[in-house]
Amino acid sequence: MTKIKADPDGPEAQADAYCGERTYHELLVNLNSIAQPLASRRLTRKLYKCIKKAVKQKQIRRGVKEVQKFINKGEKGIMVLAGDTLPIEVYCHLPVMCEDRNLPYVYIPSKTDLGAAAGSKRPTCVIMVKPHEEYQEAYDECLEEVQALPPPM
Repeated sequence: MTKIKADPDGPEAQADAYCGERTYHELLVNLNSIAQPLASRRLTRKLYKCIKKAVKQKQIRRGVKEVQKFINKGEKGIMVLAGDTLPIEVYCHLPVMCEDRNLPYVYIPSKTDLGAAAGSKRPTCVIMVKPHEEYQEAYDECLEEVQALPPPM
């Protein structure tokens, strides 16, 4: 008996190709209850681009421990938190620290995508993007939109 080859353009092949990329609305299903203010799809894409530019200039802080240390030292920047991190106790103190120091912060739907934007294969639950003259325009645009988001309740 011979094996029957699957049609490369068949519905199964299209489903396999699609499962790697999830849409913004599919990612919203896994959000935590504290993920407010949440970035729109458009703002999320802008933040990913800004993060990629910041990585090239080495102007990011990645991970809860590192970000918390530099917040305490008084560093400024945009805090980007992943909304699908569990347990939430890992990073639920960071928004309070940001509010105390008047730092802008925003949640995005996926820690996997956040890690990928930072050039890592590992998921990342929090990143701080620091300002730099190389990508100042993109940073200012993101900063404006993050500050325009409604504050959490």
